[in-house]
Amino acid sequence: MKKIIFLVLATWLLFNCKKKEDTYTDISYLREIYAQTDTSKWPLPSLDSLIDKSEFQDIGLLPKVKYPADNPYSKEKKELGKFLFFDARLSKSGQVACASCHNPELAWTDNITRSFGHHRLTSKRNAMTIKNVAFAHTLFWDGSSNSLEHQASFPIVDPVEMNTATNIAVKNIAQIKAYRPLFKKAFDDEKVTLERISKAIATYERSIVSRNSKFDRFIKGKKELFTDQEVLGLHLFRTKARCINCHNTPYFSDNQFHNDGQALFGGKDEDFGRYYFTQNKEDLGKFKTPTLREVSMTGPWMHHGHFPSLLDVVEFYNLGNPAPIQKRYLDAGRDSLIPKTSPLLKRLHLSKEEVQAVIAFMETLSTRTQRVNISKMPKS
Repeated sequence: MKKIIFLVLATWLLFNCKKKEDTYTDISYLREIYAQTDTSKWPLPSLDSLIDKSEFQDIGLLPKVKYPADNPYSKEKKELGKFLFFDARLSKSGQVACASCHNPELAWTDNITRSFGHHRLTSKRNAMTIKNVAFAHTLFWDGSSNSLEHQASFPIVDPVEMNTATNIAVKNIAQIKAYRPLFKKAFDDEKVTLERISKAIATYERSIVSRNSKFDRFIKGKKELFTDQEVLGLHLFRTKARCINCHNTPYFSDNQFHNDGQALFGGKDEDFGRYYFTQNKEDLGKFKTPTLREVSMTGPWMHHGHFPSLLDVVEFYNLGNPAPIQKRYLDAGRDSLIPKTSPLLKRLHLSKEEVQAVIAFMETLSTRTQRVNISKMPKS
């Protein structure tokens, strides 16, 4: 009798364990369980022990944009900000605008390794997309700006970008009579100031949000929208591929800073990232986790723009982010500045099929490019 009971129990355990295992590999099951916005019903993500589970937020639909109390939204301010964003008269040469590096038809970036600015000078880093920037906690690859209002004036004075003294930029805009009624509608009077210019541009930038990507529509319940490969890629993204450890939240970024072995220590493009801003050696080689929304449209990738394809990016992480240090720089006494790669980064052992599935999923995060109507740009 005991043998029979043991045999029945063993059979039950075997069946149920196999059934549970199948639910994590069977595409039809994954399709059903992921095609819903309640992420608590999704399979548990594979989070590293270093991740604070109490602070973790899964990927999903973007929430409504929140505007700061000292710069609330208004349609008039957004319209003013749109024109200022595209107005090259903020620059010394009259040829460089915010939109020069953040082109709406190029997913709000410029699709080149590093952007050109004043007199075709080349900037130090790749231009990040500003789409969904309302959900960024800090701005720039090194997080050196804490708000869009703060950030908006940086390119104006940067000698490599617009190369204009702020008072000259303000004067240039104030001299354009057609701007006066726009400032009055946005701020109740015609006065042009750097603060108002920054607030208007920030308001416009916050309005640039991804809606209804293929991923968004899939998790809203359109379960047949994803291919089997895309379903598998989504699951791998949250599990074996470990992407979810840094690219989480509906913004697909943890808004944190990590060293992924891309400081290029000792090379001509050496960049210590956040360390330049904080002067904290723990920040050597750390860069902000970029959003993956629109990622298939925003190449080339990484802060230096050296990765020409998403395959290069995924394979780099798949290999565990090798970052060799050249001995001659150690001999030169720079060993105290060697950036320490994040322990979150490990060899993934993804097969070619799994790599392609992850890429296929990431491509579902992009939306159509758009054109912006600036036909009513203030002329004079």
